[in-house]
Amino acid sequence: MKVRGALAACGLEPREARLLLAEATGFSVASVLAHAERDVAPQAGAMFSDWTARRRAGEPIAYLLGRREFYSLMLGVTRAVLIPRPETELLVDRALTQLSDNDQTSTADLGTGSGAVALAIKRHRPRVRVVGTEACAEALEVARRNAARLALAIELRQGRWFEPLAGERFDLVVSNPPYLAADDPHLAQGDLRFEPKAALVAGPDGLEALRAIIAGAPAHLRQGGWLLLEHGLGQDVAVRGLLAHEGFEAVHSWPDLAGIARVTGGKLKS
Repeated sequence: MKVRGALAACGLEPREARLLLAEATGFSVASVLAHAERDVAPQAGAMFSDWTARRRAGEPIAYLLGRREFYSLMLGVTRAVLIPRPETELLVDRALTQLSDNDQTSTADLGTGSGAVALAIKRHRPRVRVVGTEACAEALEVARRNAARLALAIELRQGRWFEPLAGERFDLVVSNPPYLAADDPHLAQGDLRFEPKAALVAGPDGLEALRAIIAGAPAHLRQGGWLLLEHGLGQDVAVRGLLAHEGFEAVHSWPDLAGIARVTGGKLKS
């Protein structure tokens, strides 16, 4: 089969088709475009056929290729972890604003998943001590592989939220926890159908994980330390209220590029 024929027959939109064919063949995307009459080797053609069938069924390209770029880092991903999304880069932006790059500063990333947030922070604040916690052993292994491949020295511990951090306090705690309600219709749509439900769903109202993290944070923050949380559309008012109730000040929400309040945080009163 020729490149042109493979692309025409696959049933995907052209950009996705070119990306998958380039990956299967080892050609660049530019080469796929420029050499439409090139032969596709049988093994590459079989791989491309498998991938396009799975993509037509809705499987995310990040899982097909096993990677996704986040904050200029190429991260390995599997179906044990959420796919890192551009919206979450705002959480990293806000974290970097709060962190001085010195070896006396520490931060914890709760529910680290692939390690995306923790590794992005470490890349840009290399002297800061970064600890990631994760309840899922398979997800934690993904984070470990990413840290090793990127040569970024973060500490990774298994456990839910603050459980692996007994007796420790940090200058900053960040988290992108589950925040969808159990009956959220989006769970049956798009990429979410393939992602781990434990990393998406947080009780009947979507606030269960956020409540737990906010309640536990004062015992794990130094005086004046910050807690920064990603959350869903329309949850900013509730999250600000929870932070105020737990004694946080300077509580504020920040919008993502779509103008949606996406990250909310506050400073523990001194």
